[in-house]
Amino acid sequence: MKATINKKGHFSAAHRLYNNHWDYQKNIEIFGKCAYLNYHGHNYEYITSITGEIDIETGFVFSLQKLKNILHEEIEELFDHKNINLDIKEFYSINPTMENIVIFMWNKINQRISSYLDLKITLYETKNNFVEYDGKS
Repeated sequence: MKATINKKGHFSAAHRLYNNHWDYQKNIEIFGKCAYLNYHGHNYEYITSITGEIDIETGFVFSLQKLKNILHEEIEELFDHKNINLDIKEFYSINPTMENIVIFMWNKINQRISSYLDLKITLYETKNNFVEYDGKS
């Protein structure tokens, strides 16, 4: 039998949406206030969902304690109270949109779990704006 477990997490981080190939005016036209020079921040929330067979011995799809540790090490320590553009080297050349951030998060977590498990991340940038990624798109 299969089931899906979900774990919520959060971090606070700053970023700026900007394409270096465009001038400032075009960046403002496309990204609005998200392109302002002095960055801006969000209180990101995310849900990690893992789907798989329920282990007969443990009754788990995946240990929630192990997942908590992975999320702390791979996501929260890396992102919390950071400037994503300046402090995370992978985003030096990638625009830190919520779409790019969720794919990055998925890759970090996916390498720490079994390939027999299906992973989906839902990242909330604001209460009303969120993105989902399951590695299949």
